Amino acid sequence: MKLRLVRARRGTVWVQQAFRVFFRQPLAFTALLFIALFGAFLLLELRYVGSLLLLALLPAGTLGFMIATHQSQSGRFPMPGVFVQAFRTDRSRTQALIRLGVAYAVASLVAMLLIRWLEGDMAALEQAMSGAPGSEDLLADPRVQRGLLLRLLLALPLSVMFWHAPPLVHWGGVSAAKAVFFSLVACWRNKGAFVVYALTWGGVVAVFGVLSALVFSLLGAPGMVQLAAFPAALMFMTVFYISLYFTFVDCFELDLADEPPA
Repeated sequence: MKLRLVRARRGTVWVQQAFRVFFRQPLAFTALLFIALFGAFLLLELRYVGSLLLLALLPAGTLGFMIATHQSQSGRFPMPGVFVQAFRTDRSRTQALIRLGVAYAVASLVAMLLIRWLEGDMAALEQAMSGAPGSEDLLADPRVQRGLLLRLLLALPLSVMFWHAPPLVHWGGVSAAKAVFFSLVACWRNKGAFVVYALTWGGVVAVFGVLSALVFSLLGAPGMVQLAAFPAALMFMTVFYISLYFTFVDCFELDLADEPPA
């Protein structure tokens, strides 16, 4: 396993590659997203422990999409079993993935508690994020803006630390601690590509918003914009999870043909 340094423009290529994979097998990847969302909904129904379990399983869930993308790139049809395939490998990799999930859940919980401690009363921010009537005015509130900025500042290092960690455990066979460290280093060394990657996603969403508003306005049905936004959001979410695979294979020189058996 060797770290690769990529040019900044690769950030746009990652998004393009993900869209190509999605449109090649849209039903398969959409089904995987619905399965993941349904599983998350069931976990959230469990009081007290559901949210923690969901956080702990999130690294394995993102890895499932990456395995599905790898299978699609190999000419195979991704099946729902990709979400449990990582737990069917050798014992050391399975234990490392479990440790990774626990570490992510604990880190996320600490971040949430830190946010609550720093913000105090979060009623205004929660109302603004819920999209309730009057939330547009709340977004102009400096307290709400500070709350959103604080969340971004805490979410960014957490994402960077765990971005490549699940596939490094699964395909690279490294420990959970080394996976987090290598992920942090890879994201930092390729920060230009990841900045372009984030800007590309922002551009995709913005272009969709402008075009959909324009088209439905010309059709005399501007209210349909919000209706079209829901399936578009699901598609963008699916493509985002697909794109994680391409961010990984570009940043690390690793023979994925040696994938552990399912």
